[in-house]
Amino acid sequence: MRAMTGIAGMALAGVLAACVPVEGPGGGGYPGPAGGGVNQCGALDLQFLVGGPATALNTMRFNKPVRVIYPDTAVTMDFNADRLNFEVDRMGRISRVSCG
Repeated sequence: MRAMTGIAGMALAGVLAACVPVEGPGGGGYPGPAGGGVNQCGALDLQFLVGGPATALNTMRFNKPVRVIYPDTAVTMDFNADRLNFEVDRMGRISRVSCG
């Protein structure tokens, strides 16, 4: 009986191991639809902009595609791991910087 319990435990461990997320080639914790990482576009390096005015983006240059998303603005649902997204709140402040 003990052998059956051991085999069942090993089988369960194998099944659960299949549920662990695997890091994509771009690094980061979320692999994204195309396998790119959460920081493939460099969003983590720009987190210092969160809380600042969206007008600051007017003087900045980026080597990636950029999308500035204002409240109530329609945006496409396509995912582009190289694209920087800047979400702006109703007060005109950057509330989030992400890839996608």
